[in-house]
Amino acid sequence: MQRTALGSRDRKLLESATRVVGVDEVGRGCLAGPVAVCGVAFEKIPANPLVQDSKTLTPRQRERAAQWITDSCSDWVVLEVWPEVIDRINILEAVRLAMRAAVTVLAGARTVAVVDQVELGPLDCPVVARPKADSEFFSVAAASVVAKVHRDRLMVDLSGKHQHWGWPTNKGYGTAEHRKALEKHGPSYIHRRSFRWSPVLP
Repeated sequence: MQRTALGSRDRKLLESATRVVGVDEVGRGCLAGPVAVCGVAFEKIPANPLVQDSKTLTPRQRERAAQWITDSCSDWVVLEVWPEVIDRINILEAVRLAMRAAVTVLAGARTVAVVDQVELGPLDCPVVARPKADSEFFSVAAASVVAKVHRDRLMVDLSGKHQHWGWPTNKGYGTAEHRKALEKHGPSYIHRRSFRWSPVLP
């Protein structure tokens, strides 16, 4: 399938900045596990057709792309916010907290940050918040890929201690398999207690 190369919007931002930081999250809608927020900084935008919104890539493509991104970018960071914090401050504030931290860590002189829709409030650099930024900005697409690969690996690793809930296949999302496991075994300590778990109908 032909993929449209991203990067033109990022390059436009770099006409008046020295660094663009793309930020995105993965796992916001999950019933279990952390939300993972990634920030990726670029001082010039390279070209790679595999850098796309992570949802459009296969697992193997994401793995390849994530390795290339972390090797090619100026800097990057991944932050995890776990259920005890999500349940205390709500998922939106958890995402906002981690996104603000990612921008703060990566911002340098004349930085502009781009995030997928979430308004971050005042920071030391301009922030562009756009719906579907992960399909329009190379930097945000790169962040979405690295965040997705990081979180998927984490959930697979957790399955060694928590085999009842099927993390290798559902990654904590509310699939039918996951909801049935919740009915049978109840929640684990990494389930989000503030999220509603609907019963599975026969």
